[in-house]
Amino acid sequence: MNIFPVIAVGTSATSPSGEILDVRYELIQFKEEEKKQLPTDIGTHLSWYHFEDTLKELENCKEFSEEEMKEWYWNNMDGGSASGFIPQEDLQEKPENYMEGRVCIIHLLEKDEPVRSIEDAYLKLYLLSLKYTKPNSLNLDGLFDALPNIAWTNNGPMYPHDLVNADEGEISVKPQQNTYIRSLDKFPCLTDYIVPSGVRIADASRVRLGAYLSEGTTVMHEGFVNFNAGTLGPTMIEGRISAGVVVGKNSDLGGGCSTMGTLSGGNDVKISVGEDCLLGANSGLGIPLGDRCILEAGLYLTGGSKVEVLDQSNNLVETVKASELSLKPDLLFIRNSLSGSIQCKPNKKSVVLNDQLHSND
Repeated sequence: MNIFPVIAVGTSATSPSGEILDVRYELIQFKEEEKKQLPTDIGTHLSWYHFEDTLKELENCKEFSEEEMKEWYWNNMDGGSASGFIPQEDLQEKPENYMEGRVCIIHLLEKDEPVRSIEDAYLKLYLLSLKYTKPNSLNLDGLFDALPNIAWTNNGPMYPHDLVNADEGEISVKPQQNTYIRSLDKFPCLTDYIVPSGVRIADASRVRLGAYLSEGTTVMHEGFVNFNAGTLGPTMIEGRISAGVVVGKNSDLGGGCSTMGTLSGGNDVKISVGEDCLLGANSGLGIPLGDRCILEAGLYLTGGSKVEVLDQSNNLVETVKASELSLKPDLLFIRNSLSGSIQCKPNKKSVVLNDQLHSND
């Protein structure tokens, strides 16, 4: 499905100065979605099913004041129209403090261009984590510039400078409503916005919004999944999946292992892990790995690593750069304990995940 144009409705938390801190999208629609016949007794409100209707609402709301937008949002979203087609006369009265500290928005992305605003940024992160688009398929240029650095607290997102006292060079956290800061980051935790089905995450702070997690994925306490990265099936994640990295189904990333991302270090090669692979504990991967491959514990394999290629009888065939073995299947990478050289031989073992650990109902 071509997801563009895409239109979304949501709310945003704001700072005391009125600047947007985050965006929560509750409704996302695509032009190519199947049209459905609307009931005839629903009054006038936003349709979940008709892209043209949503575009019309976007035009209607452009000149709204903040209070008018909140009134529209209550009538069209929270008041009960979209989810249950409640007639206009049955809508409840809007609470006096409705959406306090939040603004309501409709946002349209007509095509996949660089990120220009925080609304763009969050919509693209949502598209990834809702699995409408796979990692490396969206234009995320400008993402970091569009996202402010936020104090993510138990009372919601806040600007760091709104939380501290600065007196004679001393900086301390204000005693504000028993607020504690979980992190200072541009990206929130995935599970603060989206709870993916069939997934287990032991420490939610280690998975960012924008992560793509397929059903059957288990992320253990030391596992980490960055935005624009993720899994394509049942996987065991006890290591780090860096930005831009995808892991194939039935693969196991051992404790403390890492994958080389594309955000720093000058690496422009998209690293990936194939299906039925194992990255041993504390290993590191800097090449795209083919299916049914194993990387020995503690071995860091970069594209420029010199690798001795052995045949099934352990005879040396050739010495190559690891990058020349990219995406080739059925390989076992080890370090010779006597010579210290990295060696590659045919992999005769199969990686099998414990089904009980990945049935995450």
